[in-house]
Amino acid sequence: MSRESTVREWRTRVPRYRLLGGRCSDCGRSFYPPAKACPYCGSRNVAETELPRVGRLEAYTVLYSVESGARDRSPVVIGLVDLGVAKVVSEIVDVSDPESLERGVQVEAVFRRIYEDGDEGVIVYGVKFRPKA
Repeated sequence: MSRESTVREWRTRVPRYRLLGGRCSDCGRSFYPPAKACPYCGSRNVAETELPRVGRLEAYTVLYSVESGARDRSPVVIGLVDLGVAKVVSEIVDVSDPESLERGVQVEAVFRRIYEDGDEGVIVYGVKFRPKA
């Protein structure tokens, strides 16, 4: 099953690899993912900005029923990470016991495999978060 074309993966690699967001020059707010218009005020006066790589886990959920490509990582923890200037929804990795995870814990961005495309053999990497030691 193909998720995205190889060309599209290539075009989105930089924001995915570097945790880039957007910053609006008119209202001053930052957001993730980067977009051509500010989601808060609609201004097109935005620029890409590198987001902080450390934040706090604001909320999370544990998924026990996952798609076939992620069964080797089950259960999967999805969290809302507050980076101070923007919030990011991402997978939380390196959690041996999801029951021990707590809201407010400090997390850091890490570079990990997102998925592997079985048809094309493309392995897509990107940023996920893990509890900071």
